[in-house]
Amino acid sequence: MRWKGRQTSSNIEDRRGSGRMGGMGGRAGIGGLGLVAVVLIGMFFGVDVTPFLSGGGGVPTSRAPSGPNSIDDPAEEFVGVVLADTEQVWGQAFRDSGMTYRNPVLVLYSGVTDSACGSASAAVGPFYCPNDQKIFLDTDFFRIMEQQLGSRGDFAKAYVVAHEVAHHVQNSLGTLQKVNALRARGSQADSNALSVRIELQADCYAGVWARAEQDRFGVLERGDIEEALDTAARIGDDALQKAQRGIVVPDSFTHGTSEQRQKWFYTGYQNGDPNACDTFGASSL
Repeated sequence: MRWKGRQTSSNIEDRRGSGRMGGMGGRAGIGGLGLVAVVLIGMFFGVDVTPFLSGGGGVPTSRAPSGPNSIDDPAEEFVGVVLADTEQVWGQAFRDSGMTYRNPVLVLYSGVTDSACGSASAAVGPFYCPNDQKIFLDTDFFRIMEQQLGSRGDFAKAYVVAHEVAHHVQNSLGTLQKVNALRARGSQADSNALSVRIELQADCYAGVWARAEQDRFGVLERGDIEEALDTAARIGDDALQKAQRGIVVPDSFTHGTSEQRQKWFYTGYQNGDPNACDTFGASSL
């Protein structure tokens, strides 16, 4: 993906180096790739990371936060470029449908920070909080992707950002609200099944964005789509459970299998149409 020197979004809030302010508690986020970081950290470092999901001390660094609208390092520039591209793509898609797209804010942090959904930590991984319409990302997750997950390449990282933005699209369309209401009334198995459809639709929307990324900007390079598909395969529930526990429990899936995640990303990429991403109406995932 050719991203260097391109336009960046002004909707970046950089909290890295600021430590943790306040203590809202609670488990952070809804949807997203958070399960990946939890599983990987527990698997590769042999620790129980669940206490970090509801709070904990900050991890300050010597680097001062840049605050909003200031791009001052390559990681922030990369995320800013990808976010800017999603703003253009989804802004146009909403206009074409007679709607207005309000851009999300992407928060970069290190260690622990607060969101309107509760505490965010590196253990949680990237996630979208609908309560404040912000995406939270500890960029150290990109290192985890490469070193522990084996997922490499710029477009693999872009897929992560696009997936979280897709949750904002779902929230903007009212999908998250409707599904969460159903999840609250159903059993745990029903809730998990609905979560899978939410996540697969987000993968499909990420594929729609990838298609527009090439059609509108022409910045994809040979192997980029394969990087995204490879990442989708590595973060399937079945692949993660087998790597962690040696067994697979389908009823506990919340994000979909490797095959499903690849299928729906590629469905979005092939069609380039959000209407092709109706995972809720699909008889088979």
